[in-house]
Amino acid sequence: MAFIDLVEWPDAQNNVFAWKYGQNKNNNLSTFTQLIVRESQEAILFSKGQILGKFGPGKHTLSTENLPLLRNLFGIPFGGKNPFMAEVWFVNKAAPLTIDWDTNTGGTKVSWRFRDPEYGEMVPLVAQGRYGLKVEDAERFLVQLVGTLTQFTASELTDHFLGELLAKTKSVITQFMQTNQVGITSISARLDDLSRFLKGPLKEFWETYGMLLTGFYITSVDVDSTTEEGAKIVNALSDRSAQNIAGYTWQQKQGFGVANNALTQGGDLGILGAAAMTGMLGGGGGVGQALMQPHPMPLPGQMPGQMPGQGFAPPGAMPGMGASPAPGRREVFCAKCAKKYPITSNFCPYCGNKYNPCPRCGSDNLPETRRCVSCGSPLEQGGGAGFGNVCSRCGAQVSAGIKFCPGCGNKLG
Repeated sequence: MAFIDLVEWPDAQNNVFAWKYGQNKNNNLSTFTQLIVRESQEAILFSKGQILGKFGPGKHTLSTENLPLLRNLFGIPFGGKNPFMAEVWFVNKAAPLTIDWDTNTGGTKVSWRFRDPEYGEMVPLVAQGRYGLKVEDAERFLVQLVGTLTQFTASELTDHFLGELLAKTKSVITQFMQTNQVGITSISARLDDLSRFLKGPLKEFWETYGMLLTGFYITSVDVDSTTEEGAKIVNALSDRSAQNIAGYTWQQKQGFGVANNALTQGGDLGILGAAAMTGMLGGGGGVGQALMQPHPMPLPGQMPGQMPGQGFAPPGAMPGMGASPAPGRREVFCAKCAKKYPITSNFCPYCGNKYNPCPRCGSDNLPETRRCVSCGSPLEQGGGAGFGNVCSRCGAQVSAGIKFCPGCGNKLG
């Protein structure tokens, strides 16, 4: 019977936590076998399901003096070259190994759902990061983890604990986000706090396996865009960011598309349709405001859409044409830059465009506009509103040279 004279782990690799000697050889040792343990290593001998002994860095001769259990297990006396069977495991106790992890480790999608406090909806999340581990208790590590393996690498460690690691990680991340009311749009700013919050429970988890968690970092918590639901949320957040930068709302974006379709139809219908939409989006008042507000029943002698206290609408006048332009209106959208400013200003404070109000609704119009973009009322070419051809009492359009309004009898200037 051949005996092994020398046992060592000469080509230790940094990503291997533990390595079993004699993977393709017999394990016939003797009490004269030399065991060499290098720095940052620890050797542990197993036989018949028991630990015979552990050895630190140095050169050791296996004997009944340093392995007293040999006498009980094999009846080996003191002295002499006596054979025995044993497994020799080397444990790497070097600097911490850095291991990357994510909730899709191993190709398995392990996203989880979280109710976002900002939007009040369930959102699918995924997370990833890295952690550092080193073997602190080699005996406990081997007994609880290694089993029948011939070596134990960082990837095998991650795969072995994937289920438990992800369950604890998801639970603690959800607890942190709920407790601190942190949503998907702000979690990236709290990753350091989240990592410290999560390190405590995970440190206790690894200690039970003889491992020391030297560092734990979460590098990202994101919406799982690989799901149909997550992809819609990502697109919605992207649109929201673009709208905030450009200065328009979701409702305005939808209205812009409707208005554009109306304009492409051509004719008065298309122009009035676009005018109605632009009035609803930002003009306030005008046709847009009329579409959103209920109209009272007309009093005897009044035209439909005419408010109480207004004069009689002349034949051909548009319903809703009243007295002073846009009563109660305080702000207007600039026809050039679309920024809102007080109606008391003569010029837009953002782009300097001159305020050209519509005599009926007060909306701003460009100088070359023929009809108000909000209510469709006719405007004087090149000058915005034409107050000389509009009755100041009932708002009716009258021909040049007329001294009294044919609708209400008001004297015209």
